Amino acid sequence: MNPTSTPALPALSLQGRSATTQTLAVLLGSLVLAASSQISVPMFPVPMTMQTLAVTLIGALYGWRLGVLTVLFWLAQAAFGLPVLASGTGGLHKFVGPTAGYLFAFPLAAALTGWLAERGWNGRHVLRAFASMLAGNVLCLLVGAAWLALMVGAEKAILVGVAPFVLGALLKSVLGAATLKAIELGRR
Repeated sequence: MNPTSTPALPALSLQGRSATTQTLAVLLGSLVLAASSQISVPMFPVPMTMQTLAVTLIGALYGWRLGVLTVLFWLAQAAFGLPVLASGTGGLHKFVGPTAGYLFAFPLAAALTGWLAERGWNGRHVLRAFASMLAGNVLCLLVGAAWLALMVGAEKAILVGVAPFVLGALLKSVLGAATLKAIELGRR
């Protein structure tokens, strides 16, 4: 079986489950995202959080459709002012400030990692899982930096919005791949 041509079920196999189960998964995923937002290293203008790890894992575990829905639900909570973002913040102003590009990138990253997981880039193949997690992290950095560049210029956006986060993206990708592998081993 060729993992790039034959779709594989994401680790949690939620696609065929009941609407109730999927709704509970979305709620749980949004709680995980809110909790991951509170694990933060204060940096300016963008804090380093565990959000990208949670976003990419949700995509890989839930599949691209349910992963995107979960991230959008969490972003809706933030837009309504619930304190689900970094440092317990929320509100519409977060969607126009320096971190907005990263927020806009999160559903895209969940979609990418979920889509790749459905094609075998998951815990069965740890190097592919790492590449998938890294692709999601890089996508977040690129979209976030592009938005930030509109405010501070491209050079400064790369300097403050990408460079400090590269090591974190690599480490979160390793942790994400290891988590997917552990879940896969637990399923056997």
